Amino acid sequence: MTARRQLALIALVEVLAMATWFSASAVVPALRADWGVGDAGAAALTVAVQLGFVAGALGSAALNLADRVPAHLLVAGSAALAAGSTAVIALAVESLGPAVALRAVTGVALAGVYPPGLKLMASWFDRGRGAALGVLVAALTLGSAAPQLLNAVAVLPWRGVLLVASSLAALAAVVAWAGVRPGPLARPAPPLAPRVVVSLLRQRGPRLATLGYLGHMWELYAVWTWLPAYLTASLLDRGLDATRTTVGLVSFAAIGVAGVAGCVVGGLAGDRLGRARVAGWAMRASAACCVLAAAVHGAHPALVAAVLAVWGFAVIADSGLFSTVLTEVVDPRYTGTALTTQTALGFLLTVVTINAVPVVVSATSWPVATLLLAAGPVVGAVAMARLDRSTRLAGSGPTARLTAAGDAPPRPGTPA
Repeated sequence: MTARRQLALIALVEVLAMATWFSASAVVPALRADWGVGDAGAAALTVAVQLGFVAGALGSAALNLADRVPAHLLVAGSAALAAGSTAVIALAVESLGPAVALRAVTGVALAGVYPPGLKLMASWFDRGRGAALGVLVAALTLGSAAPQLLNAVAVLPWRGVLLVASSLAALAAVVAWAGVRPGPLARPAPPLAPRVVVSLLRQRGPRLATLGYLGHMWELYAVWTWLPAYLTASLLDRGLDATRTTVGLVSFAAIGVAGVAGCVVGGLAGDRLGRARVAGWAMRASAACCVLAAAVHGAHPALVAAVLAVWGFAVIADSGLFSTVLTEVVDPRYTGTALTTQTALGFLLTVVTINAVPVVVSATSWPVATLLLAAGPVVGAVAMARLDRSTRLAGSGPTARLTAAGDAPPRPGTPA
């Protein structure tokens, strides 16, 4: 059993399981026709997953589940639950209300897939951890974008798209159970320590890393959720047809293909040049893309697609770097709890922007909405600049630098 093999297996699990995340959102055009779903209903299908994820993550963090339950078994069981809740929508649901409730269940389940997956990856890698976690986030990105591709190229009805996503998540559960194992850096199950969640934000390093992550999440899921709608509106304003295939393929290219490239490049660059520094660069680029997206709305489709591709690259390039920094400055026994807490806070914030975008668009326009998204990466870039300045003041290596800045990781035996 090698680290590279586990890297491939864990990434595969994330790709397969995360296909359920945006599966319902990808088929909203069909649901508008079948169920009469409006903008509020479309947002609810995504927000329900976000809120479910937050509830699941907070519960997991309070109980230290990601550190006290074997992570590969937690991932397997959670992926199976996500598969089941998605399949029920496809096979038995005929209206929006039950679908929203089941989407919340999917969110709870995915809280047991993504943060424990980060912990599993960290347990296999010390050197090159930024690149490894970048690969994992790339897998999440590709899995989240997969429904857009299915919706664009498949001749399946919307229920078929959901069944495919459900089947992929079921396969993820099997792979996690049969092939994924914790690595040599994994620690024995620690005692229950709910106060770990609160104590994380008392240290400057984790606090700045989390603030940067919040700025990143302010923008990320709003972009992923509403990019197809933005593209559709831009094409219509140009007097062009916004076909299902065109919107699906361009969205998949921006979110999936460009996003995967951003994750991998960001992770590799962070390992070589400094994680906080590279994260700050990515956030500056992403903020600039918010402005560019406002400027090119309704422009030639090739120009719009190019801006969306750059945006898809930049908006996710920093994601794995926040997780990497956090794993290096907390008590290693509670790495899973720390990662779960960080993601819970981030996904809670996404609820605000996912709901705000259609409201702002209805009241003003798409350009105004994309400009407002720039606020998150601007704040995050400031936090990363401060973290980078602190880490460059002393020593080499991320942990040593944070320690010099007054953020000493807790001693063994002391919860972070």
